[in-house]
Amino acid sequence: MGAYKYLEELYKKKQSDVLRFLLRVRCWEYRQLPVVHRATRPSRPDKARRLGYKAKQGFVIYRVRVRRGGRKRPVPGGLTKGKPKNQGINQLKFARNLRNVAEERVGRRIGSLRVLNSYWINQDSTYKYFEIILVDPSHKSIRRDPAINWLAKANMKHRELRGLTAAGRKARGLGGKSFGHNRFRPSRRAVWKRHNTLKLRRYR
Repeated sequence: MGAYKYLEELYKKKQSDVLRFLLRVRCWEYRQLPVVHRATRPSRPDKARRLGYKAKQGFVIYRVRVRRGGRKRPVPGGLTKGKPKNQGINQLKFARNLRNVAEERVGRRIGSLRVLNSYWINQDSTYKYFEIILVDPSHKSIRRDPAINWLAKANMKHRELRGLTAAGRKARGLGGKSFGHNRFRPSRRAVWKRHNTLKLRRYR
């Protein structure tokens, strides 16, 4: 096995003594750093490479932490002013996953770069930590590389804000291809519109 395969197998057993110690030490370090900061290199090089990262000019890694837990409904005084069905405040869950939220925050902060992908690196009782792979679309080494220059196209701006990254597609329910997933393609809104639009042919 190569070195990356060993790393992959190591991360599959997160309860092992080695990884528990490593994650605990790294988590302490991440807590001292700013919420969004640039990492010199990926902390999981095997995972980053599987998701498209290359250790060359034009690729950047940013680390971000997101507060864990559900989403409290932001209403003044807990008054939703509606029917009892919609009066919930506390036990609500956000529609998208925290990895998608992390991608959005980094993508907004560093608007000139394109979000390629992201992965989990750590978590504690309060935060989840992710690393985001970003690509510089104006760098010559990216624009000349046929394997990645699709990301330099104009319609790839802010993919993370439009649910086009892997985490965003998962939140949209586009993971599977079976019968039950038909109601999510091309999007829930498009399917709803198709089912609720009366189409009458001109000559009928």
